[in-house]
Amino acid sequence: MNRTGLAIAAAAFALAGAQGAIQGAAAQSAADMSFFVTSVGPGKGGDLGGLAGADAHCASLAASAGAGGKTWHAYLSADAMDGQLAVNARTRIGNGPWQNAKGTVIAADLAALHGEANAISKESGLDEKGMPVKGRGDTPNQHDILTGSDKDGNLAAGMTCKAWTSSSSDDKGFVGHHDRMGLRDDAPSKSWNASHPSRGCGADDLPKSGGNGLFYCFAAN
Repeated sequence: MNRTGLAIAAAAFALAGAQGAIQGAAAQSAADMSFFVTSVGPGKGGDLGGLAGADAHCASLAASAGAGGKTWHAYLSADAMDGQLAVNARTRIGNGPWQNAKGTVIAADLAALHGEANAISKESGLDEKGMPVKGRGDTPNQHDILTGSDKDGNLAAGMTCKAWTSSSSDDKGFVGHHDRMGLRDDAPSKSWNASHPSRGCGADDLPKSGGNGLFYCFAAN
């Protein structure tokens, strides 16, 4: 092989090595991920199959992104129903710290997550694939994230789409804004977990205020 051929081969080898390193780093970040916004909902509006169905959805999306092997829970509070006690979202997600698919730590612990120190924003509130979730200014706006919770992560009573089993327009779910933005430039910044009620729990209702049936997932271990 002449010198030109050797140079080309060396460059190709170096490029392959760099690509391998990048892919390895990405795989490691995915494996370390412990927080994400679902890229899609189950498709039935506020009917997520209850907390168990929402948790299973989190686990399925995480596994598809290379972050299986963890106990994933949806950040959802739920009203007492059918003999089941009421649930507060903050009690379901472990103690932290939590990081997104890019390795950004969004909160060190529960106090930080529910205080001003948390780092959830449009830039860091990524889905399981490390992609941004559409917010204000995007088409369509999908920054309404289902939580059923107040700002402290406790139950917003009567605002959980009947413990996440209802897709009725007569029911409501409380939502947060992952981008921390209101609907207008003059609107105050909104909470990541407690901004306003949805227009209903149907798949056609949630988009009316800027939602798509998305929710937060946290690794509880």
